[in-house]
Amino acid sequence: MTHPAEHQSALGSPVHPASADLRQWKEPHRGGPESQRLAFWDRAAGLLEWHTPWHTTHSWTPPDTHARRGPELGWFLGGRLNAAVNCLDRHLAAGRGERVALHFEGEPGDAESVTYADLHRRVSQAANALERIGIGAGDRVVIYLPVLVETIVITLACARIGAVHQLVFGGFSAEALRFRVEDTGAKLLVTTDGQYRRGAAVPVKANADAAVRGLTVDAGGTVEHVLVIRRTGSPVEWTSADLNGDGLGRDLWWHQTVETAPTAHQPQFFDAEAPLFIMYTSGTTGKPKGLVHTTGGYLTGALYSFLRLFAHPDPSARDDDVHWCTADLAWVTAHTYEIYGPLAAGATQVIYEGVPNVPHAGRHFDIIEKHRVTSYYTAPTLVRSLMGWFPEGVPAHYDLSSIRIAGTVGEAVNPEAANWLRAQIGRDTRTPEGSPALPLVDTWWQSESGSAVLSPRPESTRQKPGSVAQEMPGWEVEVVDEHGGATAAGVQGNVVVTRTGPSMARTVWGNPQRYYTSYWQKYADQGWFLAGDAGQRDADGDIWILGRTDDAINVSGHLLSTIEIESALVSHPDVVEAGVAPVHDATSGHAAVAFVVLTSAAHQRLSGDPAAEAELSSALRQQVTEVIGPVAKPRSVIPVPEVPKTRSGKIMRRLLSQLHDGEPLGDTTSLQNEPCVPRIQQICETRSTAPVKENTSA
Repeated sequence: MTHPAEHQSALGSPVHPASADLRQWKEPHRGGPESQRLAFWDRAAGLLEWHTPWHTTHSWTPPDTHARRGPELGWFLGGRLNAAVNCLDRHLAAGRGERVALHFEGEPGDAESVTYADLHRRVSQAANALERIGIGAGDRVVIYLPVLVETIVITLACARIGAVHQLVFGGFSAEALRFRVEDTGAKLLVTTDGQYRRGAAVPVKANADAAVRGLTVDAGGTVEHVLVIRRTGSPVEWTSADLNGDGLGRDLWWHQTVETAPTAHQPQFFDAEAPLFIMYTSGTTGKPKGLVHTTGGYLTGALYSFLRLFAHPDPSARDDDVHWCTADLAWVTAHTYEIYGPLAAGATQVIYEGVPNVPHAGRHFDIIEKHRVTSYYTAPTLVRSLMGWFPEGVPAHYDLSSIRIAGTVGEAVNPEAANWLRAQIGRDTRTPEGSPALPLVDTWWQSESGSAVLSPRPESTRQKPGSVAQEMPGWEVEVVDEHGGATAAGVQGNVVVTRTGPSMARTVWGNPQRYYTSYWQKYADQGWFLAGDAGQRDADGDIWILGRTDDAINVSGHLLSTIEIESALVSHPDVVEAGVAPVHDATSGHAAVAFVVLTSAAHQRLSGDPAAEAELSSALRQQVTEVIGPVAKPRSVIPVPEVPKTRSGKIMRRLLSQLHDGEPLGDTTSLQNEPCVPRIQQICETRSTAPVKENTSA
């Protein structure tokens, strides 16, 4: 499908996002004419500053089943722009250079506020430094850093010169980092001497050295330099060898290379479809997939959805907005709602280096109070942790009155966590009757979509904790059966995206066939994207996400949602978090086993008391029976210190199944808490709860 757009005549001069009043926009109706939907995306793209206007809004070549190729997607073809210019330069030109862009809070207590003018200066220096060491358009740069101002600086510097960035969580192992360096063919790795984690300075560069060993240009690889930020003062090994003849050593200090570079930089402009970054997904089987996101379409989706969900609806009130997305910068949520979306909007935001309970469990509340945070976007797993740390509610001495809106992402938020967040974080937002009135946008989207696809609207008075409600404007989603037919209300099916937005990933880096087989093959004839999540619509047409399709548990023919069972368990006062996994059962095929993280009080009560543990296990199984029904009752309840999670906060239920049943483990390097895996494995082996499988081989 193509739709020519006369950019100048339709849109006129670009509208600065700070003054864009989306209340005046006509949003396309679901199932409406394609021309109306594309006209909407034309207008959304007009919120950006383009060096060259586009001639075609959208092109689409359907999936090819014979060639095993996914669709060829194109947005804003012919248009040229620069992502960093849209995040920085245009705000300076609009006279907003002295507005704070970033309130940085370090885990040890160091802090700084960085204006847009200062951020522009630092990014210009970094862009000059990158070019000095031979990085240019199309080159890949792997960024292995914690949440620092420098992480955003180097990310935007890559965008400014057209280099493709790939951010890696600073807590990942050398093995996980090495895979990404090798898979992208990176020329540069950016890292630190060390990082602060849970109150301690942890050396990091040794991991970086191990990751690039054998991958440097002198060894036949692609890495030419390792750029190192001095963060903790941790001792480091140093390689000064000149690998590519540029007169520089392999290892370079940031303060000597970047902070001495010129502060003026002339940006280049790139095709809308030029790659901007690669985002790796994680899984319990197979290697992570490197999803490729492009510049114009991704930035359009990020900016519009940030304004629609988190910015104050009244442009005249936006100067008081302070946004905080609590995600690590390496996660796609942070790319969209902590880097590109807020900065393209010219917003002020908080970035925090540390974990939420160092030096104490109320650290997030301190930060909200200090910076008068208005929008708080976090993961349900963190909300459940806060519930466990503050069983009596958030202490009254914290001033949380600035909070105007909250959001969740990563997994569908269970009702207990949603209600707690609205009542405790939003305690100053009440209806006349005294009920919690804090808007909660429970967003559903993926690394693949690049921006929010489903979410309740902030202005909606109909709050259904756990429901992601309706599509964002310009997207269309359906819940279908195996044959592509729409499921009836209350019937579980596959979540598919039937009309994608411009922020959609275009391919899998280096493996386009995997893009097809992972996402498009099942419904190739319809041209639908298979999200991999199960869901259902309710009587109002609102969508509820029930978890990953392969996490569903089939017990004697009854298809059960792991999230529903987990929500029932978390509603018990002794349970902070739960991960429910399908495990082998000789009679019913599958059985549910619950791995539960208990409150500190419950853990102390059960310590060394088998009778107390058996009593709690019985109570939790009965809780599920009462909430859902006997068929959903877990066969076993296993207390664990934590459950394995991806960086996005998704519980790795298939990994729990493998640990319980003693099966070979898939990829675990992309977990945010990989050390918990051997601990859970030991607990499962000690308990021997897995039944012996019959040997059916001849």
